[in-house]
Amino acid sequence: MQRQLKVLVYGTGFAGQGHIDAFRAAGAEVVGLVGRTPAVVSDVAGEKSVPFHGTDWQQALTSCQPDIVSIATPGGAHIDPIVEAINHGCHVFCDKPMTTSGATAVKLYELAKDKNIKTAYAASFRYAPSVQHAKQLVAQGAIGEPVEVESISHFNLEREIPFGWSHRAEDGGGRLNNNFTHSLSIVTSVIGDKILGIMGEVRDDLGRAPIVEGVHNFTTRRNFIPEDMSDPSLQWGESNVEWSYTVLAKIESKFAEKPVSVLFKHGGLVPRFNDDHIVFYGTEGAIHIKGHYGTGQLCLWDNSKQWQAVSLPDDIGNAMPEVAGDTELCWHYLVQEFVKDINGEPVPPYPTFKEGCQYQQIIDLIRRNDDWNDVSYLHE
Repeated sequence: MQRQLKVLVYGTGFAGQGHIDAFRAAGAEVVGLVGRTPAVVSDVAGEKSVPFHGTDWQQALTSCQPDIVSIATPGGAHIDPIVEAINHGCHVFCDKPMTTSGATAVKLYELAKDKNIKTAYAASFRYAPSVQHAKQLVAQGAIGEPVEVESISHFNLEREIPFGWSHRAEDGGGRLNNNFTHSLSIVTSVIGDKILGIMGEVRDDLGRAPIVEGVHNFTTRRNFIPEDMSDPSLQWGESNVEWSYTVLAKIESKFAEKPVSVLFKHGGLVPRFNDDHIVFYGTEGAIHIKGHYGTGQLCLWDNSKQWQAVSLPDDIGNAMPEVAGDTELCWHYLVQEFVKDINGEPVPPYPTFKEGCQYQQIIDLIRRNDDWNDVSYLHE
């Protein structure tokens, strides 16, 4: 019988609580919880029945002696805790973004590799049932050779959401870190993970957000939107990250002779008219998945020359964790694979710090916004 793995979780918000549930469902023992605010970490530890809690990460590592650490804080707070955990000999499960820059992400990847530490990077919506179904269909040749992909989403986020980590590059904010990471992981899981080329454009169309005290959980931040945005006593924080992006990629696929063209388009602050979607186009058909992260109905265009809804195959449906919520389901799936791998069981490849550092370097390139060709002289 295999020893039950011990897990220490860093982060008390939606992600931290979700990671606790996921590791327990995978058969691990959550032995400790660390947060930045004593009262909050105490309350969450009590609600989740976690035996150890505190605000000192190093002390928690020493006291809990975990096999795995789960990092569920904003991206700007990842680097030091991960370094300490790796040096302590812990395997690391890290939510995205991995860090705030490509350079720091590479350092973490290389450190983990040098120390022979297993890592998991939670760009995890690749495990949505319809995405796995699309992967299966593409591999079976249902659309012929894939030639083009589009991933389109518009979130219409409230501009009045209180200022926090999502507004700051130094804390891991921005739509590339928190939307594009999932979208890129989804596409590469279906058609292939060798990214040959990338270019993009980003835009900060927010500017500023009100500063409000008391926001501890990302999912409840809307509850703190001020009632009177014209109140002269309001303080404001300046956004320094992108809220919209357009990215073009070329990806090599073993299912296609030529590189696949991919369009990623996201507007964080603008309303959608048609449904968010992901579409995989091929030489003989196409696959459409409803939803920005591919969590909706899958439809197939084939020789019938019309879109038809396709039921989820039993083998995929039966492998899905029994948990409510799309985000939670995907965390559970990845955690399940990670725990199996640590225990020496064979598992398919899953996203690790290798993908995490690759994605952070790509995000750095996109944020440079230097892919434009000046054609203004053509009007002279």
